[in-house]
Amino acid sequence: MADAIAESFETGRHLLVQAGTGTGKSLGYLAPALVHLTRRPRDRIVIATATLALQSQLATNDIPAALDAVQKVTGRRPSHAILKGRTNYACQLRVHDGVGEDQATLIGADELVETIRSAPQSAESALGAEVLALRQWAEQQDASGGMADRDDAPSHTERGWQQVSIPVRECLGVQRCPYGDSCFVEKSREKARAADLVVTNHALLAIDALHGGTALPEHTMVIIDEAHELVSRITGAASAELSPQLVERVGRRAMAHLDDETALELLESAEALRGALDQAPLERIEDADSAVVQAFESMRNATRQAVSEMGKEGQGEDPERRQAAAAVKEIFDVAERMAALKPHDVTWVVERERFGREAKVAPLSVAGLMRDRVFAERTTVLTSATLQLGGDFNTVAASVGLRAAERDDTSPVEDGHESSDDQRIPWRGLDVGSPFDYRRQGILYVARTMPPPGRDGLSDVAMTEIAELVWAAGGRTLGLFSSRRAAEAAAIHVRRQLPKMTILCQGDAQLSELTRRFIADEQASLFGTLSLWQGVDVPGATCQLVIIDRIPFPRPDEPLMLARQRAVAEAGGNGFMAVAATHAALLLAQGSGRLIRRVSDRGVVAVLDPRLVTARYGSFLKASMPDMWETIDREVAVGALRRLSEPAAT
Repeated sequence: MADAIAESFETGRHLLVQAGTGTGKSLGYLAPALVHLTRRPRDRIVIATATLALQSQLATNDIPAALDAVQKVTGRRPSHAILKGRTNYACQLRVHDGVGEDQATLIGADELVETIRSAPQSAESALGAEVLALRQWAEQQDASGGMADRDDAPSHTERGWQQVSIPVRECLGVQRCPYGDSCFVEKSREKARAADLVVTNHALLAIDALHGGTALPEHTMVIIDEAHELVSRITGAASAELSPQLVERVGRRAMAHLDDETALELLESAEALRGALDQAPLERIEDADSAVVQAFESMRNATRQAVSEMGKEGQGEDPERRQAAAAVKEIFDVAERMAALKPHDVTWVVERERFGREAKVAPLSVAGLMRDRVFAERTTVLTSATLQLGGDFNTVAASVGLRAAERDDTSPVEDGHESSDDQRIPWRGLDVGSPFDYRRQGILYVARTMPPPGRDGLSDVAMTEIAELVWAAGGRTLGLFSSRRAAEAAAIHVRRQLPKMTILCQGDAQLSELTRRFIADEQASLFGTLSLWQGVDVPGATCQLVIIDRIPFPRPDEPLMLARQRAVAEAGGNGFMAVAATHAALLLAQGSGRLIRRVSDRGVVAVLDPRLVTARYGSFLKASMPDMWETIDREVAVGALRRLSEPAAT
């Protein structure tokens, strides 16, 4: 892996490298990256990760270890910096002056203390105490020259953090903000601009590409870790939502700075949006004459007038006015985008559990953005334990804009790439394997005789199967379910059937707490949904059985997935395989990969969906999963689990 990355840096040929769990891929890319920087000190390399957890691991463990080694060998020590999005840092204007939309909370320190004293048990008091602690922490950071990074902050809720941070749109900018000289975000950016190696996240990489290189310092190469999540993260960064509640909240905030007529039009546009959304079908919006599109147009017009009034000469220096204007401008931009119904966007209506309906908009594809703004401009390495779907790199490559015809695994190519769409962008795919012997360490059991899953949740047969498997494993089970309802139903059934066993279920407590309890008690089981498919690393006897209730296809009525499938079909491809099957393959690879996390692990992955072996697409899905020994005989799986649990029990 290190040799292949070094070769990519020298030749300019892009690289997709699959490195299985346990390979040590972080050091696999850090070593050649840091060596390259010692040889070419004018270059800068950006590493983009999907999660803050990996950023933290790189910053505290992997990068210092790699730097020590590189310095020992070369005598040079490149510098590095961590760069996060703006909302991960405290805003000093809010910390010191309490400027923001929730004036009931953003008050002075003396008032916070009085609130806490007068009503110590109230929700307002709890939030006030939290905000006061965050403010004191941020002020200490300022005094010590720290960067007020959220990861280092005292314990807090999301609502509490919102009172001391600020959205990108509402930032006054260094020149206008009274705290611009000591801004924590600017400090982090200054450090990044001076660093040889910058660690950031997929979202900032996307924002940098979307806005012409304004989010990251200039760089010559990119390493994208956790690359299996790249398309999803970039889609998220390029998406937006619009709800009546959001418009009403922004409208009330802007009201003091608007003429009465303009303020009324803004609030009326929110009510018009509510009525239109309530009448609209829960699907993609394609009719330009529909009531909901007319509501977008009315909101666009109302917010345009509001932005114009709030930006009048001589009235723009008040921080609260400027931030309120920025919030209204964001509503305008989203409404204008949704009203346009551009072919490269998908706009649709969704029903939320607690707050009613809202409109969403997302890009139909991110492949063009990645091709033109990332691959065409700098050498890029993508790495993950899951890049070969269906046994090949081409599916993932196509999703980020690399063409199968451009794949070149044989000989080096010349340096540099042009941004023209006609320019070839050569790339290479490499699977460096895994330290694990999956066929010896794991069994894939597929419940061949079970009825295919239906829309009514888990069948009685599936419930019985889950309880028997958990019993055979003596607990030690990670249950990965397609819905919260299925996970909860399975947990209730198994608790009834096996009352002496500890069955934890997502939603019972914070996921971090449930994971801690799962790890601490070897005989406990943990049932949950999507966040467990990719986010849990539990080596050893704690996890000897992974249950997957059904193939994790996207919802058949999910508008964005449907639009992407239709686009592939209209281009002559197989929309189901390119979108739905690929989505399922990625999650199956990630979910089944939870079982074997080190060379001593043993266990069973049980898939309770017979389509994995009966459907035509089953071979594609299985080729994406670890190559375990397969069986459709339940007794074989139960016997293996019993043998594994007996030594632990004694």
